[in-house]
Amino acid sequence: MKIVLIQSPLVWENPAANRNYFEGKINEIASTADVIVLPEMFATGFTMNPVPVAETMQGETVSWMVTLAKANNCAVTGSLVITEEANFYNRLFFVLPSGEIRTYDKRHLFSLAGEDKVYTSGAEKIIIEYKGFKICPLICYDLRFPVFSRNVEDYDVLIYVANWPKPRVNAWDSLLKARAIENLCYTIGVNRIGTDSNNLEYNGHTQAIDFLGNFLLEPQEKEGVFVVEIDKQTMLETRAKLNFLNDKDAFQLL
Repeated sequence: MKIVLIQSPLVWENPAANRNYFEGKINEIASTADVIVLPEMFATGFTMNPVPVAETMQGETVSWMVTLAKANNCAVTGSLVITEEANFYNRLFFVLPSGEIRTYDKRHLFSLAGEDKVYTSGAEKIIIEYKGFKICPLICYDLRFPVFSRNVEDYDVLIYVANWPKPRVNAWDSLLKARAIENLCYTIGVNRIGTDSNNLEYNGHTQAIDFLGNFLLEPQEKEGVFVVEIDKQTMLETRAKLNFLNDKDAFQLL
């Protein structure tokens, strides 16, 4: 499976400008992609002002993702600000080439920035079966909470989309590697770069890690489109040999 990771600056609260940017980058991809991964809140930046930018499930950016997925015959994923039944959600979309949409609402809201005061928390983890892989997509702050991401579903790939600032990027690097190792899975982290309207600086560190904690793509600090290829059979052979997941603790998430 070929996964495309797009690390980019984001235009603050300007969905049209961000859609145009990402569409241009996607059109430049020479190789055929199976999955294209965009950052958290890729249409707006990590805004706590959802009213002017929130979209519905029938909104322009959602429709744009569907069109892109169909046109490129690949899955497209990233999160958006969504309004539904008078609530706001930081909602990840995983759009399949058929146009089918799977969604995940961010469970762990970033209270340090007041995200929990503005957005409604999700409750359900999702596993997406696509091209023979089981994929678990999560969002930014979820990375700090290993119990929720624990591999009890035998998934093959963890994907984190993020707006993770430069001052705490060491945690991003360390936790992505930890999630890969403890869950014996491929782990993809896509972050943004640049500065937002709150003067927070982002230096990216978009990366891809295999099931033993080795880099497939080392942390990147510059704007770019990066392609990694993952192999399920090699991962399954390693799992069968090491058997670490067979010894995991049983638990119930409340």
